[in-house]
Amino acid sequence: MAVRVQIPAPLRPLTGGADTVEVEAKDIAGVIDGLEGKHKGLKDRLCDQTGNLRSYVRIFVNDEDIRFLQEKSTALKAGDTVAIVPAIAGGC
Repeated sequence: MAVRVQIPAPLRPLTGGADTVEVEAKDIAGVIDGLEGKHKGLKDRLCDQTGNLRSYVRIFVNDEDIRFLQEKSTALKAGDTVAIVPAIAGGC
């Protein structure tokens, strides 16, 4: 099933500038693999050497943080929107 993945600006050079990419996936792990299959290098930016999501990467499915769902096992259905959001820090 196809899901739409929103790509943040820092990762768009890896997608040829595309802000949205469609991939076939049944869960978030499949999304990451699908993105890597279409755009080499994305998985390394999203996951560490053990395959876990990097601490500064947040992924949302239809506006819900997967950390509060089933992480990379979070199931998807056709038409879902997945958003990749890099963590932002700073301030005084």
